Amino acid sequence: MPSPPHRRRTMLALVAVAVGVVGIAMGLVRDAAPTVAAASRVVGPVDGPLEYQRLDHPARTIVRSPAGEVVATMTDGARSVALLGPARILADPDFTTATVPTTTWVRFLPREWSPGSERQPWFQPWLDQALRDTSPDLFGVAVQYLHGQPTQTDAAGLTYRGDAGFGPARSGGDLAENSDFYDYLGVAWTFPDGEQEIPDPARYRDVDCSGFLRLVLGYRMGLPLRNTNDAGAGLPRRAYAMAVVGPGVAIIPDEGTTVTDYSALQPGDLVFFNLDAHPQIDHSAIYLGLDDSGHHRFLSSRRRADGPTLGDLGGPSLLDGGGHYSRGFRAARRI
Repeated sequence: MPSPPHRRRTMLALVAVAVGVVGIAMGLVRDAAPTVAAASRVVGPVDGPLEYQRLDHPARTIVRSPAGEVVATMTDGARSVALLGPARILADPDFTTATVPTTTWVRFLPREWSPGSERQPWFQPWLDQALRDTSPDLFGVAVQYLHGQPTQTDAAGLTYRGDAGFGPARSGGDLAENSDFYDYLGVAWTFPDGEQEIPDPARYRDVDCSGFLRLVLGYRMGLPLRNTNDAGAGLPRRAYAMAVVGPGVAIIPDEGTTVTDYSALQPGDLVFFNLDAHPQIDHSAIYLGLDDSGHHRFLSSRRRADGPTLGDLGGPSLLDGGGHYSRGFRAARRI
């Protein structure tokens, strides 16, 4: 088993050096086409009439092209949409030889889906644009924080992407959790309820498991965030709260036992784990789909890898297979 690569920790800085990056991160999201910038296949807009079909478990609407391909799946009560798009390969070579080949792209509707929404005037233009879009989606954004990824700054000089750690070292030698997205960014953040959080300089460029999801889904993808763990609008702070009172719909509710039926899962779902002796969910991740060996692989921020990974250091990043995370798999939610 490999040792975690050393991550150089940088104290809070107002300005970081920008590194130019074109398209999706080289080596971590690889197009099937010869170059990263070239899309191997652009699906839309689809020519000809679309077919809309209702399915159950969970209740959802699928969109078929005239050729019968499923080009989009929208789930009642959720904003995430699984779209058919260019083929690509997700990889994390510092931590695993496994890869995830996928044609699923995950984007977010402007509102939660409900039956018949395909007849609303906003939806068809949204779908046409989403099927053409090859800018980073949920997966494209998430892998920008894996080990070795270059930093990039915005126009104001804020470093918003690049190799993320998990948390500062504790006296016992392991890494502390409780690093949220604003710690990674190094900026104070005011939430909708008016409460402001100040970043800890010792946690700059760090995110724990739920902080990573908030960085990707909230700060980068625009989903609402809240600073509490009770029910309310937006993605809550901790993993257990995301699983129970988070936005969207529970695809697999937590029943306190190991989940072994993966049939309801869709790439982009959030998956949750209980990894210690306490009867409460304590870890969260993004489900990626089947890897090149046919296993159900996920991506999360974790101590042993010192940050986000889809690799196997400290236990395979698999929902199946009987490993540490597989045994602790408890629930799934579609945002």
